[in-house]
Amino acid sequence: MTALRAEFIDSIEAVPAVQWNRLSGVDNPFTRYEFLHALETTGCVVEATGWRPQHLLIRDERDVLLGAAPCYLKTHSYGEYVFDWAWADAYHRHGLEYYPKLLTAIPFTPSVGPRVLVSAGADRKRISQAVSHAMAERAHHTGASSWHLLFPDEPTRKSLGADSSLLLRHGTQFHWLNEGYASFDGFLQALASRKRKNIRKERQAVLSQGIAFKLIEGADVGEPELEAFYDFYQLTYLKRGQRPYLSDAFFQRLIAVMPEQVFLILAQREQRFVAGALFLKNHSTLFGRYWGCTEEFNHLHFETCYYQGIDYCIEHKLLRFDAGAQGEHKLLRGFRPTPTYSLHRIEHPAFRQAIANFLDEERAGVSEYMRDANAHLPFKQVE
Repeated sequence: MTALRAEFIDSIEAVPAVQWNRLSGVDNPFTRYEFLHALETTGCVVEATGWRPQHLLIRDERDVLLGAAPCYLKTHSYGEYVFDWAWADAYHRHGLEYYPKLLTAIPFTPSVGPRVLVSAGADRKRISQAVSHAMAERAHHTGASSWHLLFPDEPTRKSLGADSSLLLRHGTQFHWLNEGYASFDGFLQALASRKRKNIRKERQAVLSQGIAFKLIEGADVGEPELEAFYDFYQLTYLKRGQRPYLSDAFFQRLIAVMPEQVFLILAQREQRFVAGALFLKNHSTLFGRYWGCTEEFNHLHFETCYYQGIDYCIEHKLLRFDAGAQGEHKLLRGFRPTPTYSLHRIEHPAFRQAIANFLDEERAGVSEYMRDANAHLPFKQVE
C-alpha cells in the first residue's frame, strides 16, 4: 500500500483547476474550483475577512492527487449556518481561546455536498482517515481549538463515521421534492384544499400589485441586471446593520466562469426592478441562495424565492429544490423537513465532553422538531 502525504495550501490557486475538478467534478456548483477560486480572488474569503484558506491535498508517493478538502482557519463563526457561538462564549468565560478554529465547509453556503473530495477509484475511507489525521495535526500546529466539517453529503459522513474523535451534530433544513409534477397546478393538487387556496391567494396578490418576473439564464445576465440584483442583495444585510459577505466582483466572476449553473430572477414593477434572487443549479437540484428587495410587497419574497423556483424545477425536471437554511415558513409551501449533519473535533477534553452532552440533548430536540414538522406538512392525507 502506497504512503499518503498531506499538504496544506494557502490558496486554491496552488493546485491546477483541472486537478481539483477531477476530484470534485463540476456538477456540484459549490465545490468546483471556479466557485472557490471566485471567493478568494474577489477578496471575500481571505485572511483579512477571517477566512484564511488552508485547503488540504492528499497525494500518494508518486505525487498524484488522490484527495482534497476545502478548509479555512477561522477567527469568527460568521457565514457558517451551524451555530457554535455558545461554545465560543463558554471557552471565553473559562479563559480559553476558541479561535482560531479549522473549518471544512463552503463559505456562506449552507448546502449539503461533498466535503472530502476523492479521486475516482481511490479508497474513500483511507483518504478520509488521512484527512482527519492531517486536520488533527494542523489544529495542533496552528493552535486551533477544533475542526468542524459542515453539511457533508452521505459518502463524506459515512467515510468519517468510524472516527471516534468526531462528534456528530444533527440539524434540519426544508427542501422541496419534485414528485413528477407536470405543472405548478399539478403540485398544488397534491396539497390539502386550504393550503392550496392560500398559495394561490399569495401568488395572485403579487400579480395584483403589478409585479412581473424576468428570468435570465447566466450567460444572458447583463451588467444592468446584475447591478440591480447586487443593490438588492446589499440591502438585505444593510437593513440589519451588517456588511454583505459577498462583493459585486464575486457575482460578476461567478457568472463569467460558470454561467451554465447560474440564473437570475428579477421582479419588475412599473418598468423598474424591485427585487431579485440568484439561483444555482446542477443536473438534479436547484439551489436558492441570494435575495434582496428595495421595498416590501405582500408575498413578494415567497413568490421570488420559492414559487418561481418551484416553477423552474417543474419546467426543467429538477428533482430537488434546496432553498437554504432555516425557515419554518417553507413548510406550509410544500418544503419537507430534511436532516442535515455536521462533524466536530474538539481538542480540549473537558469541553469535548460538555459539547458531546449538549449534542445528545440537542439531537433529541431536533428529532422531535422534525416529527412535529412532518405532522404539519400541507399535503393531502393518504388514506
